[in-house]
Amino acid sequence: MCAVQAGFLGKRTLILEKADKPGAKILISGGGRCNYTNLYTSPQQFISANEHFCKSAFSQWTVDDTISFFETYGIEGKEKTLGQLFPVSDKAKDIVNVFVTLCHDMEQQIWCDTEVKSVEQIPGGFSVTFERDGKMERLEAAKVVIASGGLPIAKMGATDFGLRTARKLGLTLTETAPALVPLTITGKDQEWYEQLSGNSIFCGVSNDEISFEENILFTHWGLSGPAILQISSYWRPGQSIELDMLPNHNILELIETERLQNGKRPLGGLLAHLYTRKFADALSKYLPIEKNISSLTKQDMETINNLIHHFKVKPAGDKGYDKAEVMRGGVATNELSSKTLEAKKIPGLYFGGECVDVTGWLGGYNFQWAWACGFVIAQSL
Repeated sequence: MCAVQAGFLGKRTLILEKADKPGAKILISGGGRCNYTNLYTSPQQFISANEHFCKSAFSQWTVDDTISFFETYGIEGKEKTLGQLFPVSDKAKDIVNVFVTLCHDMEQQIWCDTEVKSVEQIPGGFSVTFERDGKMERLEAAKVVIASGGLPIAKMGATDFGLRTARKLGLTLTETAPALVPLTITGKDQEWYEQLSGNSIFCGVSNDEISFEENILFTHWGLSGPAILQISSYWRPGQSIELDMLPNHNILELIETERLQNGKRPLGGLLAHLYTRKFADALSKYLPIEKNISSLTKQDMETINNLIHHFKVKPAGDKGYDKAEVMRGGVATNELSSKTLEAKKIPGLYFGGECVDVTGWLGGYNFQWAWACGFVIAQSL
């Protein structure tokens, strides 16, 4: 995006791409379909040490700008759940092709299989050392943009290059951690999650800071699914999260209604109507599912209410950068101009995208941040 927007302004750029083809992370996003923005994007969906930092970029490049940009080059969007916008074609490669074609048309070069080893300051600009075709080479440039992503996913070529370079050049970093990542359960409770592996339920997931309502997925090592990925960005080791496993209903009211209509029905029968049979049966570990509803005591009702609406989970950890969608933290926002993303101490050096301490929710938000970064940096090159 930065190279394309620079091209529109008549500026020449060279993209040094470590992978053998451009846009690898775009290609795997959204299950290969790429939710390329979110209609509801606002600063509230982003985590940063400075909650106001992203406002300038989003005012310069809006969701409407993203939509019209892609429409101009043949990508019509379709909204799925919660404002997520996908190409009508459901093909992430169509998004990548827009950029590759525009770069080609404007003679903005992309060198793939090119691994940058270092970026160093020199009088008048920067020296960039890189390996290409098995040979070490060096280029000098007046301005350099580092948009090398974060630490997820190493097998796709992700590295800490952006962070290392920032640190080497004297910029401070905000502590990094995996975000939008599955959470693990160990110990005596793990077996219960294992037996439910593959089951998905709509759930409210919360902690002291925030709550989300989406599906959760039980796995043999813990919890995943959209709501878990969302809350993981706000979770810290040692903390608990709470599950409301029937967020749009009151289980006690449902039981009372059932008591009037069919009090001889076992609790498990009602639960099997609300969930899958396998999930309802698994609740027998915690609830008297064999009891008739008319026989439930006040203590039973309290137990049921607490379990269904306030199920406490204390994750042991997360699945790490290999399973994380994004990285939290990065180059500290106080080191960068919010208007241009230029390093305040190092004129001509820019950081954008995931390597900056701005992390969006699941659902196209991080792409909107990437496109906005590309646009604002290009204006300043």
